[in-house]
Amino acid sequence: QVQLVESGGGLVQPGGSMTLSCAASGSSLSINGMGWYRQAPGKQRELVATIINGGSTNYADSVKGRFTISRDYIKNTVYLQMNSLKPEDTAVYYCNAEIATMTLSPMDYWGKGTLVTVSS
Repeated sequence: QVQLVESGGGLVQPGGSMTLSCAASGSSLSINGMGWYRQAPGKQRELVATIINGGSTNYADSVKGRFTISRDYIKNTVYLQMNSLKPEDTAVYYCNAEIATMTLSPMDYWGKGTLVTVSS
């Protein structure tokens, strides 16, 4: 069974920093790409950042220059370093990964989400 478990999140002041982590667990995982999405109250879920095998990254315009996505291929973990946080970054952040196993074709998996609140 494939699982994505996020950690991090919480309350941070505007201008502050926070790091989110997401670890994929399961047997014989083959991970194609990992990423972060977020959903603010009353809004649709949106892409924040993605990273694919080989290290190519993609960022939403709203977070470019402030957020950095990285990945530990041995630990099957993706990180999101968030700097210069703004109140509009407040949202539930979801980890996403495209994963195949020995018995399953590549599928999209989602974490349960972690709340980030940027407020003074």
